[in-house]
Amino acid sequence: MNIGEAAHASGVSARMIRYYEKAGLIDAPPRTESGYRHYREQDVHMLRFIARGRALGFSMEQLRTLTDLWRNDQRSSADVKALAQSHVRDLTQRIADLQAMVDTLSTLARQCHGDERPDCPILDALESNTQSGQK
Repeated sequence: MNIGEAAHASGVSARMIRYYEKAGLIDAPPRTESGYRHYREQDVHMLRFIARGRALGFSMEQLRTLTDLWRNDQRSSADVKALAQSHVRDLTQRIADLQAMVDTLSTLARQCHGDERPDCPILDALESNTQSGQK
């Protein structure tokens, strides 16, 4: 199948298929005499695997590790589990960071009168963090 058909079958855009190929996540498919990529069902299966991994928030490097593990019949499931657990810890930290942002912005929004006055605790808080050298 051509790249458009592979994109449709896998749910991954043609642009992302080319990117994954360039990044080494998928092998370069054979080409027809006219130079078009020719994808097989196993390529589509790999693209679906990658898409599901991306949907779960795995980084490109983590996906590279996961695809290598998936292809390796001699893999240890402990390696896969360790990668998943590490990713869960990263996601948990990101959630905590996002919740802290929500809490801070909610507090600032409650403190802001939201009227015609120019004073605004939200802008004051952003300014004070800038002046103290924080980002």
